[in-house]
Amino acid sequence: MYLSKRKAILVISTSVLVLFFTYTDTKSQDIKITDGDTIKINGEKIRFSGIDTPELKQNCIKEGQSNPCGITAKQILVDKIGNNKVICISEGKDKYKRTLAECFVNDESLSSYLVRSGYAFAYRKYSKKFIPDEDYARINKIGIWGMKFKYPWDYRRNN
Repeated sequence: MYLSKRKAILVISTSVLVLFFTYTDTKSQDIKITDGDTIKINGEKIRFSGIDTPELKQNCIKEGQSNPCGITAKQILVDKIGNNKVICISEGKDKYKRTLAECFVNDESLSSYLVRSGYAFAYRKYSKKFIPDEDYARINKIGIWGMKFKYPWDYRRNN
């Protein structure tokens, strides 16, 4: 049984459209997580705007014990991203030529998630957007708010 010319064109067109949308939807991302607030997507370095996380070498103190809070911040981000697609909304470039952006996984802001989890600070010098998330973590002593710590900007200045 042969298809009419019109039906054949319709089937081919539909197949091409399905293939196109499938390819663009599942196109892989090469994601590397540098630290708690910086990632690379397909080679583009992206710094999360409006937040600051502890540095990788930074430790906090919990119940007299050293806690690698910088590594923990990175691991929380690794776990949250998992195999999900990351969508970023660029807000420009910083003085180091990194893209400043707010990034999302499954429509959830990674910045908000990190701050609310207590492993990032609202970087008030640049944005007030994440202050409510920080207030929540601080009041509930979540993450580093239940420890002794140095703010990342103070740690960088002294190390």
